[in-house]
Amino acid sequence: MTSTPEDTLRHEPPSINARLFGLSWSHFLNDGSANYLPGILPAVLISLHLRTQMAGALMGALLIGQAVQPVMGYIADRLGGRMLIVIGLLGSSIGGALLGLAQQVWIFVGLLFLIGLGNALFHPQALAAVRSLVRNRHGFNTSIFLVGGELGRGVWPTVSSFVVVHFGLPGLWVFAVPALITVPFLIRLAPRLEPKTSHGTAIHWRKHFYPLTILIGYAGIRSFMTYGVVTFIPLLWHFRGGSLIAGASIITSVLVIGVLGNLGGGHFADGAGRRPILLISVIGSALFIPLVVHAAGVLVWLLAGLLGILLFLSASTTVLIGQDIFPENRSLGSGIALGFANGIGALLVFIVGFWVNEADVHTVFWILAGAGIVSALFAFAFPRKLLNNET
Repeated sequence: MTSTPEDTLRHEPPSINARLFGLSWSHFLNDGSANYLPGILPAVLISLHLRTQMAGALMGALLIGQAVQPVMGYIADRLGGRMLIVIGLLGSSIGGALLGLAQQVWIFVGLLFLIGLGNALFHPQALAAVRSLVRNRHGFNTSIFLVGGELGRGVWPTVSSFVVVHFGLPGLWVFAVPALITVPFLIRLAPRLEPKTSHGTAIHWRKHFYPLTILIGYAGIRSFMTYGVVTFIPLLWHFRGGSLIAGASIITSVLVIGVLGNLGGGHFADGAGRRPILLISVIGSALFIPLVVHAAGVLVWLLAGLLGILLFLSASTTVLIGQDIFPENRSLGSGIALGFANGIGALLVFIVGFWVNEADVHTVFWILAGAGIVSALFAFAFPRKLLNNET
């Protein structure tokens, strides 16, 4: 039976651009749901009758689940397919939508763990799917995917603060709607990955130990800087008498304008190597954090945007380094670069959060700036073969 042109179009797989856009949009929704908490953190502390010191604990509970991303990466490679992307998106979005309905701390924290688990499920398989779409320019295409997540992390704190100011915390249920609409399209757009059997290439842990340690050190400290900025700047703004929406909009400046850093860093690393990007990112961030904290007026938002560019300049580079460290299991590599490192960053935010109070919040930001210098030492320690142009 001869197929008609209509049949051909109906069964033709989506183009690479459509798939990449679909994955980036899903990343936008996932990371938006999983990271809007800082924008409403002052309101949450008041609603749950918690002390300021608990801000770091709540953020730690939200983010610590990402530490299991390497395990999820291993599972993703063994299972193949695309369902972990879908399940992860649903977990993050539904958990985020239910936060506003939680009236007790233990329920709220349980939902934070659910969001973190969904986030951990989503990323490794999604990153491997993006890399499977193209044979070259991995840095730039990975940046396109990561941009979706950064826009979600940047836009949703301000949107969530607007929702809370006008409709209260229960109004956050609306955040589940876009994900529920997207899932049927995601099932079609996401590439189906081939499962890797247990008889595949063994992972040489001893061989990878040194570069893995350096990657975890660098990316973990950079995540600590990023999460510290987005957690404590809204509290600083609140202590100064600023509004909830204005404090959240500073986070939006950091994360949305930071997209330029991700795109620029990925593009530059494709052509000029990776070490300069790693160094500029953390040293520049260390210099700009105190400037943002002590600035006033419109300058706060301008400097916050420049800080965002620097913080995310090395984002796609560290993901690719993680994948190159583990060529036997690229999902595991990206899971370590993103998830496990983010878990370390979350743990550090949890620890320093206990030093935060209205009288002495500035100390935390000097700690974050000092962490950038420490991270630069790890950048110098990467093996040279991981820092050349893509392999």
